[in-house]
Amino acid sequence: MIDAPLLDTHAWVWWILEDPRLDRTGAQRLDALGVDERPYLADISLWEVAMLVDKRRLELPVPLPEWLEHASQPRSVRVIPISAAIAAEAHAMRVLRDPADRLIVASSRVLDAPLLTYDHSIVRSRLCRRWTPPA
Repeated sequence: MIDAPLLDTHAWVWWILEDPRLDRTGAQRLDALGVDERPYLADISLWEVAMLVDKRRLELPVPLPEWLEHASQPRSVRVIPISAAIAAEAHAMRVLRDPADRLIVASSRVLDAPLLTYDHSIVRSRLCRRWTPPA
């Protein structure tokens, strides 16, 4: 059984944009996941990308609506909505200051899916398992 990861927002963007900050092995393993094993994506990541574009911290090769539609399609990721369980889990995470990070980590915990992240505050928190590409 494949342990499909949940992608942190930056990991998702790097993967879709083929950014070298996502190591080649990780990108190849994500690409190789089967249709029923696509990585998860917390729906808050859609909003985070929109905010990054608004703040000019992210430049996309196409208009935002087009990029979001393409990057969140089921052939790429399985978008996970905020559920009652995820909201309650996020509420209890006082160690993470960023509300989006709380929701992403809570999604990882509720799904019991490892998280692909390079966010130092999330890594230091040890609140969820990290995804490392299988060999």
